[in-house]
Amino acid sequence: MKEKIRTMLEDALPLVDFDSDFLFSELDSLGVTTILMMLSDEFGIKLEAQDATPKNLKTLDSIVRMVEQKLNQTS
Repeated sequence: MKEKIRTMLEDALPLVDFDSDFLFSELDSLGVTTILMMLSDEFGIKLEAQDATPKNLKTLDSIVRMVEQKLNQTS
């Protein structure tokens, strides 16, 4: 799942370093919105503004954890 998310987000946001330890600091509001919308559409989960926290978007691993948690809530 991590590689799928990485590929998807790198295609949409080519200037963002998804290996960064502080990914959130590299994102503007459009980048955050793009990530939430793409993940919502791809995985059929509901991501809202309150999910766009520095903790959830700190690293690629934290983004994967957020998606997995949302998927577990819907099943």
